[in-house]
Amino acid sequence: MPDLCRFTLLLACLSGAALAQAQPYSKEPLSIERMRARSYPGSTLTTRQTLSPGATYARRVVSYQSEGLRIDALLTVPSGTPPKGGWPAIVFNHGYIPPQQYRTTERYVAYVDAFARAGFVVLKPDYRGHGNSQGKPAGTAYWSPEYTTDVLNAFSSLRKLGSVNPARIGMWGHSMGGHITLRAMVINPQIKAGNIWAGVVGPYDLIFKDLPRWGSSAASTDPRAQMLAKYGTPAQSPALYRAISPNSFLADLGGRPVQLHHGTGDTHVPVSFSQALARGLKTAGQPHTLFTYPGDDHNLSRNLGVALRRSVEFFKKSL
Repeated sequence: MPDLCRFTLLLACLSGAALAQAQPYSKEPLSIERMRARSYPGSTLTTRQTLSPGATYARRVVSYQSEGLRIDALLTVPSGTPPKGGWPAIVFNHGYIPPQQYRTTERYVAYVDAFARAGFVVLKPDYRGHGNSQGKPAGTAYWSPEYTTDVLNAFSSLRKLGSVNPARIGMWGHSMGGHITLRAMVINPQIKAGNIWAGVVGPYDLIFKDLPRWGSSAASTDPRAQMLAKYGTPAQSPALYRAISPNSFLADLGGRPVQLHHGTGDTHVPVSFSQALARGLKTAGQPHTLFTYPGDDHNLSRNLGVALRRSVEFFKKSL
């Protein structure tokens, strides 16, 4: 074989090896690339229980399908005739609540009320294994794709609702739900805008640094322990953690806006998480706003009304 041919063949082999090495984690279930390759068809929303109405909106417990599981959700629909094209809508992603304590119709009542009164359809999914929803809980959304999968299927199900404008749907998320919101946005470009409160939205090295209790390995079968056993920490496997982090894909938001809210006194999720995301969004050239609330807590208890008004106005402008 001529030397040039040998060199060309060797170069091709080396290039292929380099490419494989550059994308070694694309098949990991939690990787953004793998999650983008999957489908999230959702289903028709089925009414399971009609609840007493709010002041200006109807309330129902509904269900939809996610990977063959029935997931329950709270649905609120404004009273009256929808605007041309349908109501704007919000998928509402709650934070971590022990699954055995979670109830579909409880928690976040004032938040849902504020959005519903402002003329938004709101769908608050349980996540699998929560309340009466089928399936086993996934623990958290940082180590398993399952809760994000449930939310992406909720988004698709909401788009099928006749009174909703499928082109005007955003996401709201608190704490773990903020992580889900950001992850869902970089996976599905149809999500128009994201509003995140006290979100776990820093890259994984920050999770390990600022929340070390989440980064300690344990002899268990939970997804976190499995990933740590397989790959180690972000310092040991930086490419893996970049592949699974939505923060690595902020440029793919393509101009869709993100609004962040965080109390500086938050002892559950440090404000450094939202600050890190804001820096990343700025570097990626994406529209964003970060509101910090001096001394306020994880639920923005001292500034709840202000933060809700800002969030309502954000969705009115963005959807």
